[in-house]
Amino acid sequence: MAARLPDPRPARPRVGKLLGPAFVAAVAYVDPGNVAANITAGARYGYLLLWVLVLSCAAAMIVQYLSAKLGIVTGQSLPQVLGDRLPTAWRIAYWLQAEVVAAATDLAEVIGGAIALNLLFGLPMIWGGAVLGAVSIALLGVQSRRGQQKFEYVIIALLLVITLGFLAGLVAAPPDWSEAAHGLLPGFAGADSVLVAASMLGATVMPHAVYLHSSLVNDRHGEAAGAGRISKEALLRATRVDVSWALSLAGLVNIGLLVLAASALQGVSGTDSIEGAYRAIASTLGPVVAVVFAIGLLASGLASTSIGAYAGSEIMRGLLHIKMPLLARRLITLIPALVILALGAEPTWALVISQVVLSMGIPFAIIPLMSLTRNRAIMGHHADGPVLRAVTDVVAALIVVLNLALIVLTVRG
Repeated sequence: MAARLPDPRPARPRVGKLLGPAFVAAVAYVDPGNVAANITAGARYGYLLLWVLVLSCAAAMIVQYLSAKLGIVTGQSLPQVLGDRLPTAWRIAYWLQAEVVAAATDLAEVIGGAIALNLLFGLPMIWGGAVLGAVSIALLGVQSRRGQQKFEYVIIALLLVITLGFLAGLVAAPPDWSEAAHGLLPGFAGADSVLVAASMLGATVMPHAVYLHSSLVNDRHGEAAGAGRISKEALLRATRVDVSWALSLAGLVNIGLLVLAASALQGVSGTDSIEGAYRAIASTLGPVVAVVFAIGLLASGLASTSIGAYAGSEIMRGLLHIKMPLLARRLITLIPALVILALGAEPTWALVISQVVLSMGIPFAIIPLMSLTRNRAIMGHHADGPVLRAVTDVVAALIVVLNLALIVLTVRG
């Protein structure tokens, strides 16, 4: 009897075994900047801007899928693809703006974590930033020593803490869901609500997460895909599930924050800052809910600042072809945030400025990404089709216009 020859086709592993990279990227969507923007929106305008979060979540899913698709199909990250194609002068200029964005990201996340430590333990802001940096170094050490999948487990655990911390208040203050449903209808209430909506969108589509996701999928699946053990089609199918679940969870957290603020904090003074929101939650819902909220904020700062350092390392490697050790990179990018904390900058003001800088970096991330994923010379038969191209054109236009509005309105005060 003739022996059976091995099947040359790539295996089709269970989808569950391929999930994880999108959950790491999703942490960027529940960072302290998002907390500040969504609580402000709910406290000022109730459920009015809920539709902005729903659309933002949908846009984030599309952008993150494109980033992951580019990585899977090309075997390179977005910074690597650009680094191989841009002339030297443009490559360096592009790297400089990406570094400024990475620094702004780190600033917001370190400040958010430092605020949480101050609220929980009364720790001075500068020492809170130092503690946050030390713990994030330990988290990145997991990635360096234990590998990508173990790092994903740690980040997903923190993401669950974030979810519980930020949604626990809904148990104490259940929202009026019929009233919340009206918030799904697009509308504004003056120029200030446009500014808040723009900041919500700006805090949702994070440039460093766009750069990073294309790298995460290769760090996790690159070797198996390159050896033909997993087909690109199987990875793309799994990525669609990964992105849908991860970004839906992040969207749920953001919507929960806005709904909590609308149901419990609307009209309460002092909720324009995270510290003010914490005090308002404590006085309205009780100290236990406030502590749980602060724990969620701390987990948000820890997880997101680790992801920010990871993204910065990948940006440098792809655009400058310099591979700096991840922990060294973490130490260097921590310095600007600690300096600003040491100078006594007002935390909420620093968060606002960081979001404006992030907004300026969004077009530089999403426009090249969308241009590359529709290029058949690069993507082959995986290039974006006409419908996806039309949708991404609308997404890019909305993101760019609203973020320009955020910059202009912020500069005008």
